[in-house]
Amino acid sequence: MMIDRRRVLTGLGGTAALAMLGGASGAQAKQVGAVGLQLYTVRDVFEKDPVGTLEQIARIGYREVEFGGGGYDTMDHAMLRRALDRLRLKAPSVHIPYTMLADRFDAAVAMAKALGADTVILPWLPEEQRTETGFEPVLQNLNPLATRLRAAGLGFAYHNHDFEFTSHSKGARLFDRLVAETNPALVRFELDLYWAAHAGVDLPGLVKRLGSRLYSFHVKDMRADRSMAAVGTGTINFASLFRLPGAAGVRHFFVENDQAPAPYFPDITTSYRNLAALRF
Repeated sequence: MMIDRRRVLTGLGGTAALAMLGGASGAQAKQVGAVGLQLYTVRDVFEKDPVGTLEQIARIGYREVEFGGGGYDTMDHAMLRRALDRLRLKAPSVHIPYTMLADRFDAAVAMAKALGADTVILPWLPEEQRTETGFEPVLQNLNPLATRLRAAGLGFAYHNHDFEFTSHSKGARLFDRLVAETNPALVRFELDLYWAAHAGVDLPGLVKRLGSRLYSFHVKDMRADRSMAAVGTGTINFASLFRLPGAAGVRHFFVENDQAPAPYFPDITTSYRNLAALRF
């Protein structure tokens, strides 16, 4: 359900809303299609009551979810898929840790397919793999891993945090090596806009650089003090980013707030309404 632009501006208090909504004219403006939610945002309640949590998410209006955290990997995936289908929710991608992809590849593929995903996301790297020696074997394995996933009928993308832009290996930022040394036809990117902004990255330049390699956006906002905020209540100008030519191929926009205040649902409702109302 779309909400009135004036209502959004009033609810957000003016300046932040104007920055997020941008200045696209009605005739030319586009909207986010199916607004998604990264389930890590509601991980605590999802772990206790996965189906009830999905029901509340669907009632808010979300049409996609991305599995990550909340113990979903040990749950009954057929049960989760039945709940998704009943609620008309899609799960186009799932976050699967590197250790599972490396050590239990077949189980990872089976889990992704059971949930209806078409793409596997590498969500993060532990501290020991963010060093020069620890990062190297991971980097060298991404192309072969993506090749195996493609053979299994799945795409692959890498999700950033801030350390990829602030840590270095062989004299280059980790992120620069990820882009340069992985196959563009195999390895795409889920761009977490908050973490890139937190690292001080030029977001428009990054969107332009990645272009067709962008699989999805993690839409999470940042306050002036650099803490996380509900979408539309912070400082990131999402409209200006989404209208860039480099973002034209992105079809998945996942709300996420790692630090959403309990009970979570008011926060993700605000994010949903503001992202659904966005014109760019």
